[in-house]
This record gives sequence, C-alpha cells and structure tokens, in this order.
Amino acid sequence: MKIIEIEPGDPRLESEILPVLRELRPHLTAGLLYDVYAEGHPQGLRFTAAYAEDGTCAGVAGWRIIATTSSLKKLYVDDLVTRETVRSTGVGHALLAHLETRAREAGCHELDLDSGTHRTGAHRFYLRERLDIVAFHFSRELKPLGQP
Repeated sequence: MKIIEIEPGDPRLESEILPVLRELRPHLTAGLLYDVYAEGHPQGLRFTAAYAEDGTCAGVAGWRIIATTSSLKKLYVDDLVTRETVRSTGVGHALLAHLETRAREAGCHELDLDSGTHRTGAHRFYLRERLDIVAFHFSRELKPLGQP
C-alpha cells in the first residue's frame, strides 16, 4: 500500500479521491470538493490517500492540525473512509497509523475524530484501533441570515 498527500488542484481529487469520499459524504460534488479544499487548505486541511497495489485509491483521510485550549495541539480527522470493497483489509489501520505518525512528528497531544451515531461499524473499528469515546458532540444546523 502506498500513502500519499494530495494537494489542492491535483486532478486525482476528482478522479480518484472524490469517489471514495462520496461513500461517506454523498452530497459532495467535484465543485464542492475543490471549493472546500481551496478554502480549507490555508486553515490546515489536508487529504491523504491510500493506494492499493493495483493503483486504485483504497482509502482517504481528510485531516488538519489545530490548536485548542482543551488539548493544546491535536490532529483532527475530518474524514476517514475506506472504499467499501476493501474494508477490513488494513487500509483504515494504515491510514490511522500514518496520521498518528504525522501527529507525533508535529508535537500533537491527541488524535481526534467524530463519527456519526449511526455508523456502528466504524465505531467497532475505532474501538479496535484503541480510540476512546471521550465526549458528546453537539450540533445545530444554521440557515443563512434572513431565512426562517
């Protein structure tokens, strides 16, 4: 398996990364992905891809290193998705191990991610990978100003 960083504007974002990301984020279009990466990259957003021996993209992680008062410096995983056809083959483990190394090299105190409550298969994987459930995540959808 080969793990590489994908830069903004890389044509593989649309042809190889997007199809994998859409398994987790079906609302994403090529335009939205390019827009989010263009805005998010200066904020620290990065995409890392795992490629199988046959050259296909097997998994993708979207992540960033951030400073917070709670953990000082952490690597936050926005997205971690393995192509459905290769789940349970070590792709997710390899991506997490790669991100943990990146976090340690950057002096992070924590690797952190959120997972939707309905994603029980992912939760089993995270627990096997020795991630702990440490918080509740609360959210409120916001409509643009002027809309009810």
